[in-house]
Amino acid sequence: MTIKAISDLHLASAANRDALIELPDFGDDWLIVAGDVAERFEHMQLAFATLTRKFAKVFWVPGNHDLWAIPEERGAPALAGEERYQALVQCARDHGILTPEDPYETWTGPGGPTVVAPLFLLYDYSFRPDHVSRDEVVAWAREEGAVCADEMFLNHAPFESRDHWCERRCEETERRLAEIPDGMPTILINHFPMRSDLIHIPRAPRFTPWCGTRRTEDWHQRFNARVVISGHLHTRRTDWRDGTRFEEVSLGYLRQWDQSLGIAPYLRDILPEEETVQEAASSRR
Repeated sequence: MTIKAISDLHLASAANRDALIELPDFGDDWLIVAGDVAERFEHMQLAFATLTRKFAKVFWVPGNHDLWAIPEERGAPALAGEERYQALVQCARDHGILTPEDPYETWTGPGGPTVVAPLFLLYDYSFRPDHVSRDEVVAWAREEGAVCADEMFLNHAPFESRDHWCERRCEETERRLAEIPDGMPTILINHFPMRSDLIHIPRAPRFTPWCGTRRTEDWHQRFNARVVISGHLHTRRTDWRDGTRFEEVSLGYLRQWDQSLGIAPYLRDILPEEETVQEAASSRR
C-alpha cells in the first residue's frame, strides 16, 4: 500500500484523457489529486469515475481551472464561484472521493499514522514584491508578459474578491487543522504552493501573484506537516524546508510530459518514504 499524488491532469486535452483511461489498476493504493483536473464537468466526472476504479481511495482539491466559470453547453449559464465549488464537491462525493469539505482521513498503512488533509485556500495576490501594491499588481505582472486567465474566468461570487474568498478559506482551514491532535504528522494538500520561495517559473517570473498566499508560509511547521503537496506551476520538483518535504506533482500540458510513457511514471510516491527520503529528512531536522 502506498499514497501517490499527481495534479494538473488538464483533461481538455484528448491525449491526456486517453492516457488517464489507460492507467493500470493500483489496488489498495491511495491517490491524491491536487487540482486542475479539467474545466468541464463531463471531464471531471470522467476523471473521478476512472480514478476511483483504479485506486482504493482518492482525494481531490480544486485548482483554478476546475473553478473556471465555463458553460457546459453553448448559450447556457455557467456555474461560478462558491456555487461551482460546491457542485464540484458534490460531484466528487458522488464518486466516493474525499474533498476539503470532508473529515480528514488518517493513513495507517506503511509509514503511518498520518492525517491526510485536502485544503482549498486559493490565493490573495500577496506573493508580490513589497513595493508593489495590491491595486498595481496585475499591471506589474503584465509589464513582463505575465497574465492569468483567472482574471476572466475565475468568478469569486458571492465574495467581494478572490482575496476575500482566500481569507475566508484560510480562516476556516486553520480552525480545522488546529483540531488535529498534537504530534500527529500530516500531509497537507493544496493546489497552490504554500510558500513563495517554492515558486520557480523562469518563463513567467511575475506570475507569482496568482500562486498562493503569504498566510500559509509557516503552516508546514504549525501543523506538523510531513509532506506538503501542490501543483499549479507545472514544474515537477522536490524541495525541503525546515525538515518538511514539499512536492510539486504536476503532469501538465502535452508539451510538458512524455506521452509514450503514459501517466503512471508521473505519479509521485508520498508514503511510505523511501530510505533515501528518510535519510534526507533526518539530516534536515
